[in-house]
Amino acid sequence: MQEEEKPWDPLSADEVARLFATASFPWWIAGGVALELAVGKTIRSHGDMDVLILRADHLAVRERLAAWDCWAVDPPGSLRSWPVGERLDSSVHDVWCRYARNDNWRVQLMIDERDVGEWVSRRDRRVRAPLDAITRTTPTGIRYVAPHLQLFYKAKNPRSKDVFDLEAVLASGIDLNVAWLSQAIRSCYGVQHPWLERLI
Repeated sequence: MQEEEKPWDPLSADEVARLFATASFPWWIAGGVALELAVGKTIRSHGDMDVLILRADHLAVRERLAAWDCWAVDPPGSLRSWPVGERLDSSVHDVWCRYARNDNWRVQLMIDERDVGEWVSRRDRRVRAPLDAITRTTPTGIRYVAPHLQLFYKAKNPRSKDVFDLEAVLASGIDLNVAWLSQAIRSCYGVQHPWLERLI
């Protein structure tokens, strides 16, 4: 069985928070779990656990996970072992992590860019936001990406679960930065994107 075929047994949001509780770098739970943290309830089941980090911090993150078995996803999608101390190429945006070589996958790191105090989209550098504007925290201290940013990720090539997540967020009535999300979608994915009419 190849590494990418190994099963997932993702950490919970609480486990991720404990893992990075004293980290010196910023981190955010991302993916569908981030949207569930935003709306305050379960939306659907999840096969993995996404954690967003910034490229400037990726070596510190690897050091934090020094005892873990981490694999970088080299484009277009081949996994290779990522040793402690190796600087990843700018084309690498995903890393799969597990406790040991024979373990199931636990966390997927999503590596994004920054410019001083701003998050910058790797898909279009015009799409950016202050780091504090993309950060949300639960009452128990779990950090996660703001829903407008997570929905921007999901809007690239929406799958049925992405559409489901969008509708769940819109139906929840939570505060959503629709103006930012709409502009980001227009800039990066085009003015004909089907989600734009749902964000009016």
